[in-house]
Amino acid sequence: MKTTFSSFVKLLPALALAAVLMAGTAAQVVAQETPAAAPADAAAAPAASTETPAAEAPAAPAAASTATQEEVKNPYGLDNLWSSGDFLSHSTIIVLSIMAIGTWYILIMRLVDQTILLRQAATAQKSFWAAGSLKEGLAKLEANSAFRSIVDDGLKATEHHEGKLTDTVDLNEWVTMSLSRSTDAINARLQGGLSFLASVGSTAPFVGLLGTVWGIYHALIAIGIAGQASIDKIAGPVGEALIMTAFGLIVAVPAVLGYNFLVRRNKVALERVRNFAADIHAVLLSGARAAAPARARA
Repeated sequence: MKTTFSSFVKLLPALALAAVLMAGTAAQVVAQETPAAAPADAAAAPAASTETPAAEAPAAPAAASTATQEEVKNPYGLDNLWSSGDFLSHSTIIVLSIMAIGTWYILIMRLVDQTILLRQAATAQKSFWAAGSLKEGLAKLEANSAFRSIVDDGLKATEHHEGKLTDTVDLNEWVTMSLSRSTDAINARLQGGLSFLASVGSTAPFVGLLGTVWGIYHALIAIGIAGQASIDKIAGPVGEALIMTAFGLIVAVPAVLGYNFLVRRNKVALERVRNFAADIHAVLLSGARAAAPARARA
């Protein structure tokens, strides 16, 4: 028993030393585990911080897509046609523009003249023939009326028929010629510009075709330089050719339709003018015949 107790007493210093060593080892382990946890927390913090931008990252592509949705300028439009065109292309566009402007100017002016003439015909039909004499009816017509000029020329023809040269001409023929001149003057005014419309309607498609051929020529040159028929090389010249063709048709179609429309309305207006002149001719001759016996009796 004593031997056992003495042995235990001898072991106490060794157990105390072992306990101290074990306590130091445990403290080192705790100290080493604490910094390891801190970096782990630090690693978790950047991960968390990187998660927020990741969630907000799609906003940048959205802004880029919005920017790409803006209207893109057409590189093959009319601006490019004029800026990249040469002398022949510019000349074709200018000629077709002049044709278009002249066509619409003539159309508008002739329509205005026809409308005024038809209105004057209606006025003459109402008021002129209700007068007691030609001079009274002449006063009821407008100063710029075409029908007033017809009456005026007819009266002058009868009043100035007697003369050294005109007395050899029969009165009927003299009045007929005077009224015919007045009618021809009105017809010439209505026909003004119609030849231009006919020329534009027949030549504008060919002027546009010239621009078409020139655009195809440029397309072939672009293919030859590039060595391949890529769409980006020939889109501009082919687009120029198509625009020229469309431009020529846009100019020609109104000219042809306007020419036919004006010619038809001219026939209606001139028919009324000729009928009025024929009536004035009959009145002037009947008055001259009635005045001749009176002068003879005098």
